[in-house]
Amino acid sequence: MGRPRQGPRRVAGPRRPRAGQDLLVGPLQDPILREDRVSVITDWTPEKAKAFGRENLTFQHALHERPMFDDEGLARLLDLYPRDKLGVFTMGEDPKAWTTWRKGSAGNLTGDQLLEAAKTGRIWLNLRQTNDHVPEYAALADEIFADKEAHVPGLRTFKRDLGMLISSANAQVFYHLDVPLVSLWQIRGQKKVWVYPVADPYVGDLALEKIVLRETAEQFAFDPEWDKGAQEVDLTPGKMVTWRQNAPHRIENGPMLNVSISIEFMTPPALMRANVIYANGVLRRRLGAKPRIQEGFGPTAISKLAVARGAKALGLQTPHVRHLPVTFGLDASQPGVLIEPPRP
Repeated sequence: MGRPRQGPRRVAGPRRPRAGQDLLVGPLQDPILREDRVSVITDWTPEKAKAFGRENLTFQHALHERPMFDDEGLARLLDLYPRDKLGVFTMGEDPKAWTTWRKGSAGNLTGDQLLEAAKTGRIWLNLRQTNDHVPEYAALADEIFADKEAHVPGLRTFKRDLGMLISSANAQVFYHLDVPLVSLWQIRGQKKVWVYPVADPYVGDLALEKIVLRETAEQFAFDPEWDKGAQEVDLTPGKMVTWRQNAPHRIENGPMLNVSISIEFMTPPALMRANVIYANGVLRRRLGAKPRIQEGFGPTAISKLAVARGAKALGLQTPHVRHLPVTFGLDASQPGVLIEPPRP
């Protein structure tokens, strides 16, 4: 027998993150997922794990059962969230009329009063990057991404944005697309989501380039005939949908208050795709080229990554950031009523 080992006894702790894991979330996966055996998503399968980030998928979850999303919890969130970052919007009823999307001001309404305005009016409250501002939601984001990375082999996520959406009955989000990957988790109420193919006529390469180069807004013209080619998803509490990167989509609420979690994130392949599209836009505008989108990390894609980084460093493309003016306010004494400024 060998001599007894000298020195203090090692105390077990979280394992080091495996290669490819996020340095922050990796150590959290052991206590969250392995000891407690709790998964945020309740219906993972090997097939879904393999297709995650590449195909449109629906999942089941149990987040809607947590008390943090009841009226008291939502009012508290609205009080804690930085008021200058709170997005308050209203919109028209025609799904083609995306220019009716208007920005408002919450003023000094309390969280309870804002929630009442959402229940009785036609507004859309957008709390972006809630995980950066409210510790409880930072922990929730860590839990969700640890779950994803534990189940999807090789998945590495970054640029994580967990947003909360609190919106009125029958409110809608117009036809648009996002540059990052997206998942939408339904907590309260019901909504319908239409997800369209990443192809003409729904969105072409030129339209994609304009959005990635920030020459135009993420919202753009919509033809109701395109619904025939869309995947329709009915979201109810406990259901989540995620779709292919850059897939156009639109949303309509049912006749009740809706609460959803909207998560945006990047992966190495998603970031590469965004840079390829950016480079294509630069090459088309500067050299008159007619480039195509390459997937993966081949030589052409890597060379376009260099083009995109160089163009950004040199400031070759000037983004046209769309700043919506504030056109209405909210009044605690008139819940749900939009207070329009007096006309000159």
